[in-house]
Amino acid sequence: MNIRAQVSSVFHLDKCIGCHTCSIACKNLWTDRKGAEYMWWNNVETKPGTGYPTKWEDQERYNGGWERSGSQLNLKLGGRASLIGKIFHNPSLPTMDDYYEPFTYRYSDLTSAPAGDDQPTARPVSMVSGKPMKIEAGPNWDDDLSGSNIYAANDPGVVQLSVEEQQQLFAIEKMVFFHLPRICNHCLNAGCVASCPSGAIYKRGEDGIVLINQDKCRGWRMCVSACPYKKTYYGWSSGKSEKCILCYPRQEAGEAPGCFHSCVGRIRFLGVLLYDADRIESAAMQGDKELVAAQREMILDPFDPQVIAEAKRSGVPEEVVKAAQKSPVYKFVKEWGLALPLHPEFRTLPMLFYVPPLLPVLSMDNLGKQKLADDFFTTLERARLPMQYLAGLFAGGNEEEVKAVYRKLIAVRLQRRHLSVGDLSAEEAAKACAAAELNSETVDAIYRMTALTRIKERIVIPPMLREQAIEAGMDPEQYKQEMGFGSRLPPKRRW
Repeated sequence: MNIRAQVSSVFHLDKCIGCHTCSIACKNLWTDRKGAEYMWWNNVETKPGTGYPTKWEDQERYNGGWERSGSQLNLKLGGRASLIGKIFHNPSLPTMDDYYEPFTYRYSDLTSAPAGDDQPTARPVSMVSGKPMKIEAGPNWDDDLSGSNIYAANDPGVVQLSVEEQQQLFAIEKMVFFHLPRICNHCLNAGCVASCPSGAIYKRGEDGIVLINQDKCRGWRMCVSACPYKKTYYGWSSGKSEKCILCYPRQEAGEAPGCFHSCVGRIRFLGVLLYDADRIESAAMQGDKELVAAQREMILDPFDPQVIAEAKRSGVPEEVVKAAQKSPVYKFVKEWGLALPLHPEFRTLPMLFYVPPLLPVLSMDNLGKQKLADDFFTTLERARLPMQYLAGLFAGGNEEEVKAVYRKLIAVRLQRRHLSVGDLSAEEAAKACAAAELNSETVDAIYRMTALTRIKERIVIPPMLREQAIEAGMDPEQYKQEMGFGSRLPPKRRW
């Protein structure tokens, strides 16, 4: 058993209001500079929809992630030799049109316009060439338009639905969408790490955050193609690839990442998971519908004495194990089984998990009816979002995984309705809990974690003093023994 620690996160999609505050916080912190205008390390998409970059989920086009070839796991982009051959021509690389050409407005047309009868306008100009341009796309061009037959029809997941289900999504009176915030998943089996010919991309040993060494990066952009989530970007000014760093400088100071700290809906949970690195290959080799269970099985119980002993032997500090015991991510993913990975069939074993959206509360049968009681809330069988679509997003096509999550979300909703509104009997609430295989204590814990927790319960940052140790000139063994990843933290920084 080779136990490692991984900083992971959960996004609760029922709580996301699509305000894009997270995107703006990230943009102001990291990508507000020349060459990075089109980079959105954090973006919020509307689903169903084509996403950003356009149709990023279509790996027949972009060749991202991994595929099984007999008893081996290979990059869809190709082996090391073929990657070298694609340096000068890579047909799988997204173009600027797949993102958008960054633009600004020539405001001098307003401030220096001569007096006249016509209202002056500020013409859009390209931030790449500086020339006037016609705006045709943006980072959230299809925001809140997923009911249209332009954007929803081009969603790779919608194409897999039946004609009847597609018509339900397109009908304007039945339009339904939800918001999907995305950052780098900091995968355990990251395609970007494996594809980089110069070895510039690596996972930090202490927390699993995937970073790009800017000194070693040669701008070959294999990482852009190999990442199936398209969360590695090429800086056209610097000639280097860049990506989300999970705000590790903030975490090393005991602060939450910028997008987590600024989230209005409080949808984001962060914590550390312990996992068995020896199981990575076998987990990624499972069939599409078994990938979620295999990834969940890799996550270890931080309260298990054997796991604690093995973690110590593997070099995981005691303070990190204690942080794993407080991790909200462990509760959502392993203990409660509520959070699922995005597109596990890409086989990168992403470490960002999502609680699928149960909203909208109004079921498909009750559309247009003025009904405020009884069966007003949706049920598993009458959900307005097709199970097949959600399973394609979060479970490799395994609808049972999504249904199991939905049963638990419905049980929480019905129990709270019984306690708060009082129009449901205790027997009905208990029946829903039994169907979801939950007891009332677990339902209360889920409700509290979802709705009532403070930031230190939602975001549990493992102690990281790596940079301070390096600056102090401490050798690794002394650091491991004396620091313990947190023993010398001032009281207000202890987690």
